[in-house]
Amino acid sequence: MKKGIIALAALAVVACQQQKIGFVDNVKLMDKYQEKIDIESKYQQKSDVLGKKRDSISQAFQQEAQAFQQQAKSMSQQKAQEQYGSLQQKGQMIGQQLQQEEQQLQQAGQTEMDSLITKVKKQISAFGKENGYTYILSGGTGGSVLYGAESKDLTEDILKILNESYKK
Repeated sequence: MKKGIIALAALAVVACQQQKIGFVDNVKLMDKYQEKIDIESKYQQKSDVLGKKRDSISQAFQQEAQAFQQQAKSMSQQKAQEQYGSLQQKGQMIGQQLQQEEQQLQQAGQTEMDSLITKVKKQISAFGKENGYTYILSGGTGGSVLYGAESKDLTEDILKILNESYKK
């Protein structure tokens, strides 16, 4: 009898301490989050502009190099070598400048995406606190949830909150 009461009391304590757990499919969440889609679009457009600039500059440089080759035929060997060295330096400077612009664009995009990820994590935390979750786990590729019941998938709920917040 005594053991039965202790077992019942232990069961009651465990039932009261039951934890609320859910998960979020990070891949699905980020793929459908409008702010992320807009950021990617913005940087894709900037990358396209930079690509066109690179192509234009490269084409102009190639024309200059071809013109030099024609002129070099009528120059002395020493003069042609000096001009060639100068042309080579110009090509290297152009390449470095374009590479630097590309790196700056990538860094700016990465900074903005890092900020977005921080924002998403804060929103997930706030959602968990407001809705009484003990844990919200990460699902999707690279996540820690190998299986989750559909009823525990919070992805759509959080995605809705994020997209509504972004629209404002």
